[in-house]
Amino acid sequence: MKIKLRPATEADSQTIRALVHLGRINPTGLDWPRFLLAESPEGEVVGCGQIKPHRDGSYELASIVVHPDWRGRGVARRIIEELLAGHPGDLYLMCRSELGSLYEKFGFHAIRPDEMPRYFLRISRLAGLFEGLARAGTSLLVMKRDGSS
Repeated sequence: MKIKLRPATEADSQTIRALVHLGRINPTGLDWPRFLLAESPEGEVVGCGQIKPHRDGSYELASIVVHPDWRGRGVARRIIEELLAGHPGDLYLMCRSELGSLYEKFGFHAIRPDEMPRYFLRISRLAGLFEGLARAGTSLLVMKRDGSS
């Protein structure tokens, strides 16, 4: 099935929030003008993602979510490739550790705390306080794609 990628509109704001909630990922910083959406042939929004700027000057590949009915069909790959093509500079992301190999395919590599911009260092320290990640047998991974990638 073919999907279409398009920029979000203000009318998509609630759909973005619903997808992010469904994906159980960080619901902060969901500013619709930054989002790229994937639509089914019927016009249903089935995935989203954004490049999120932070006050420390870093940028994050964030909010990558695909509706469960559409997973495994290359939707996330298309969203990620399109977002990366539009952002040639350094780019960071946070994900569950088991997703690291997925993002390595796009040129990301895990980084140490001393390599992290302030925002990511603060979030990674806070994540250590949450028992949910530890109980789920996973940890938070911060990754970087160098602008030259």
